[in-house]
Amino acid sequence: MRNIRLIVAYDGTELKGYQKQPPNKGITVQGCLEEALTKVCNEPIQVYGASRTDAGVHAKFQVVTFFTTGMIPTDNLVRALIAHMPRYIVVREAKEIPLDWKPRWRIYGKAYSYQIHNGLIDNPLTQRYHWHVKKPLDVKRMRSAIPFLLGTHDFTTLQGTNSTPANPVKTLYDIVILQEGERITIHVMGDGFLYHMVRNMAGLLVDIGLGRKAVEDVAMLLLAKDRRRIGKTAPAQGLCLEEVFFTKERLETYRDALHRSDRDR
Repeated sequence: MRNIRLIVAYDGTELKGYQKQPPNKGITVQGCLEEALTKVCNEPIQVYGASRTDAGVHAKFQVVTFFTTGMIPTDNLVRALIAHMPRYIVVREAKEIPLDWKPRWRIYGKAYSYQIHNGLIDNPLTQRYHWHVKKPLDVKRMRSAIPFLLGTHDFTTLQGTNSTPANPVKTLYDIVILQEGERITIHVMGDGFLYHMVRNMAGLLVDIGLGRKAVEDVAMLLLAKDRRRIGKTAPAQGLCLEEVFFTKERLETYRDALHRSDRDR
């Protein structure tokens, strides 16, 4: 028996999310991977993911593992999967790992980004990957809200409706908001995230940038533990899973690179 870890990237536009659904519910990342791996490995394969992204959400660094008795080398596995996967799901890397290695047990943190196109006229070349906000955003006000969100909090207010029960207490390590012309990117790093949490956070920050919510209200909104106190959930296409961290050192390297980018602008 071998345990194989895959790094997977995908454009979520055509997908109904990561988690496998009944065939009539649409295409999913897990479903495509299991079908392709079953063919390549010539045995039934079940994959285990590090993060369950929603319909329409993208990923640059999704981590999945699977067990196999097959002896195909990992380099050959990456090449063999190309013929069996849709063009918008790509296996970037395959590596054999210890049998007791499970992705959800090893996670130190995750990083997501949320892209906003802030201008009167939309950009048709990146519509699949951003939220178009026409009115000018005050990015300085948005950044002023960051300290109220960092640290360990009960994030029930930012949890999506109809969520499966989960511990609402999470720790946000850092938030970096970068602006380059009409493109605004919200980078969020934390030990874990609730259903729709990053998209609701993006919606709240946009409301602050538009003056609909006050910066000083953020702490009170979190204490209220009431999803109804904030505005709409930001659309899925702006969200991307950037990386899953398995060590503190890798997260710090990623965070330092973001802050250098911010200083260089």
